[in-house]
Amino acid sequence: MRRGKVFYKDQMAGIITETDEGEYVFQYSEQYVKQHADDFITFTIPVTNKPYTDKRLFPFFDGLIPEGWLLNIAAENWKINQNDRMGLLLACCQNCIGAVSVEPLTEEDEA
Repeated sequence: MRRGKVFYKDQMAGIITETDEGEYVFQYSEQYVKQHADDFITFTIPVTNKPYTDKRLFPFFDGLIPEGWLLNIAAENWKINQNDRMGLLLACCQNCIGAVSVEPLTEEDEA
């Protein structure tokens, strides 16, 4: 299972997870829901306590991943298959242009 912390501006908005079964789950944090109910990361994922699940990486998050020659460079340098969308999201999207970024969640973060 791989996970990433999703930030909206400077606030930790939630966690995105790729389960061992290959499903994707995004859940806003309780604190974010309470304090930022109107600050959704995208129109397709409004702020709620309920988790969002899908068999494919959510289009919004997939759109954060580089394309074209920049994707080729990232995949080659980090030795990540271009079809490994979660791996690319966690490796490439820590300093995205825009309000949303994704940082890998390590076991130390969860302790």
